[in-house]
Amino acid sequence: GVTGDGVLDEDALREPVSTLDPRKPVVVGPQTPALEAVAVMREQGMGCVLVVRSNRLKGIFTERDVLNHLVGLGPEVVKTPVRKLMTGNPETLRPSDSIAYALNKMSLGGYRHIPLVDNSDTPVGVISVKDIVNYLVKLFPKSVMNLPTLPRGNYAREREGA
Repeated sequence: GVTGDGVLDEDALREPVSTLDPRKPVVVGPQTPALEAVAVMREQGMGCVLVVRSNRLKGIFTERDVLNHLVGLGPEVVKTPVRKLMTGNPETLRPSDSIAYALNKMSLGGYRHIPLVDNSDTPVGVISVKDIVNYLVKLFPKSVMNLPTLPRGNYAREREGA
């Protein structure tokens, strides 16, 4: 929760990641063409798909993989299976793990999405950095919503040192 003076206390971060109302996982098989996986991501409005074989998580394929691997492939892109471009054996969480633990994993690993799995490694959800940000904003909406916004012009001048 939030203390009376609007300071975030640690209890809010001890809540399980299931509190974030994780999205259902969108799954594809290892042999799914990478382009088809991208189409599924777009259709579902997801930043990733989970790669599953026999109901077990084998990898994650994200927007970052599209940019880093798929874009430069040329004609063979049509035939490339998602297993060749995915991140294998990704970091995972259980729905009962704390939001603090999720934040720590995401921060250390530079991840934007983490699959949630059950005890048999079957995907049951996905959480994103955006889910955590939205949760934090809901906890103290007044503090966040009442901040003044700076005109964009100031940022450009400051960054260029002019």
